[in-house]
Amino acid sequence: MSAAFASSSDSKMNKDNSNERTVDSVKKKSLGDKNKKSESNANGNNTIIKVKSVIPRRRQDLLKWYGWGYKDSMFKLEGNTASFTGNRYSICGQSLPFLPQWAIDNLGIDPARQPKIPEPPTNFPESILPDEVKAELEEIALVSKEGMDRLIRAHGQTLKDMTQLRTNSFPRIPDAIIWPESHEQVEKIVACASRHHFVIIPFGGGTSVSGSITCPVNEPRPIVVLDTSEMNSILWLDKEQLLARVQAGIIGQDLEREMRSRGFTVGHEPDSYEFSTLGGWVATRASGMKKNTYGNIEDLIVQTKVVTPRGVLEKSCCVPRISCGPEWEHVIMGSEGCFGVVTEVVIKIRPLPPVVRYGSLVFPDFESGFWFEREVARQRLQPSSIRLMDNEQFRFGQALKTENSWGGVLLDGIKRFYISKIKGFDPAKLCVVTLLIEGTAEQVDDREKKLNAIAAQYGGIPAGATNGENGYTLTFVIAYLRDVAMEYDVVAESFETSVPWDRTLALCANVKKRIQDECAKRGIDKFLLSYRLTQTYDAGCCIYFYFGHSTAQFSDPVTVYEEIEEAARDEIIACGGSISHHHGVGKLRKKWYKDTVSEPGRQLLLAAKKALDPDNIFALGNMAFDEQSNENTTVKSKL
Repeated sequence: MSAAFASSSDSKMNKDNSNERTVDSVKKKSLGDKNKKSESNANGNNTIIKVKSVIPRRRQDLLKWYGWGYKDSMFKLEGNTASFTGNRYSICGQSLPFLPQWAIDNLGIDPARQPKIPEPPTNFPESILPDEVKAELEEIALVSKEGMDRLIRAHGQTLKDMTQLRTNSFPRIPDAIIWPESHEQVEKIVACASRHHFVIIPFGGGTSVSGSITCPVNEPRPIVVLDTSEMNSILWLDKEQLLARVQAGIIGQDLEREMRSRGFTVGHEPDSYEFSTLGGWVATRASGMKKNTYGNIEDLIVQTKVVTPRGVLEKSCCVPRISCGPEWEHVIMGSEGCFGVVTEVVIKIRPLPPVVRYGSLVFPDFESGFWFEREVARQRLQPSSIRLMDNEQFRFGQALKTENSWGGVLLDGIKRFYISKIKGFDPAKLCVVTLLIEGTAEQVDDREKKLNAIAAQYGGIPAGATNGENGYTLTFVIAYLRDVAMEYDVVAESFETSVPWDRTLALCANVKKRIQDECAKRGIDKFLLSYRLTQTYDAGCCIYFYFGHSTAQFSDPVTVYEEIEEAARDEIIACGGSISHHHGVGKLRKKWYKDTVSEPGRQLLLAAKKALDPDNIFALGNMAFDEQSNENTTVKSKL
């Protein structure tokens, strides 16, 4: 686990005010230290390291079946105060006295009423996988038809998924789950599916928010979910070449923990880092919070091995770059499980940075912070992570402050007085940039000095290292908010886009206005709308939107939310933004796929499908694909 994440999940907030750690000083427990690896050899390059994952095979024993994250971790509203349960995150065990009033003012929540926590279902649809096929699969790997095993692998984390789970109205679940442990077993499973024409859905961490792994509702064939979680070994580690070959089912926090114990890091930290898998990162073209230093997933991959119904797709050499026609590696990246199963990946690793330092900067308004980030990108001075939150997110952060702090980005009394009184910053407009800088002590000092100098040109002032760490690590806790919101009749979701620099401010303003107008048309006066700039590039940036509203007056609140988000997405497209930066297309964004890639691009996707999966075994129905068949291909089950 990275130094950043280890400190966020295992230290108590404000215990360490230095917010700078050398590698030797990072000795705090990780999320997974109660699940030690079963085998390890830090000296041998060719020793297989079988990892015992933090997440068990029976996910329902540790994770929520109806929402995000760990069962013991959740926000609780308790009259005039609130708290976050468990001991996994820095915010755990502390009183949050300002959250209830924020929820009342912004979302109309009544914190005094009992939350609607769902009961787990006891009845499940009968499996339609024939017993003789199940027996054939059991000759290959472990198979389960148990209802809860099937239900929690029927979906990702979309708002619709969570609502249908809570109302016990989930329309389609898989007929069986299978857990292969090797590439060879996956080959046998796919061959079995091709013989019998049942559907395979690859399943990693289940964190998709695009509907990409949700079972197709009208699929008449049996559906078998291929859970990759037992394929989590590090096959080899080359310390000289800084490469590792890893099975694709390994979970992010497990991979990072194992690498850190050997003095290395992968550096890929998406928001779903605790639960998402290496194979899932490949399948969705994922991006992490520290991509400025380590790159997005396409920058980290050297080679992939993929099992398709037509055979194994893999380059014959493992080289840093090749000029050999179109790069098929990039056909697999972003394919969303529609072509086959990623089984093994050769990835780049880096030595652990000697110093990890957090920081934060306060700006008088969002525009000032934006121009600061634009200049930092122009000079290519981005630290590992640099993120700008708007004023709404800043004020929401204040609602998560503890009794002894001021603001979600925590400012002590002197800084608060200086910012609001001497500098004249308006608390209703100011914005905050959080920073994470890695490198040698000299590199970190130099980068911090240059960033502060650029910030001063745009009216920004340093706001402390602790603020930066809390702002960075709060990302892992925010995902839990949707669950408690739903318990009090509020629906909420996030969506993102990438956009050129010259259109960013207009896009933010126009999307905000569009959502406000859509809410007004529907009589919604209690809602949350905010955004943050999360990743920067030479040519533009990623903008992340957060939107939620009260549902008390609606019989079908999810449809209302989806209508508003669709209008917001139309506005994003009209302003020059993309349909996604890293969430992918899935089933939710199919409407915009063709216009994004062009009709020839759509035909290329269909041609790849026909070449790799002509019988539509991987019938996920994502992107340009229908749920039951390819264009010009009719598929009927032989079962």
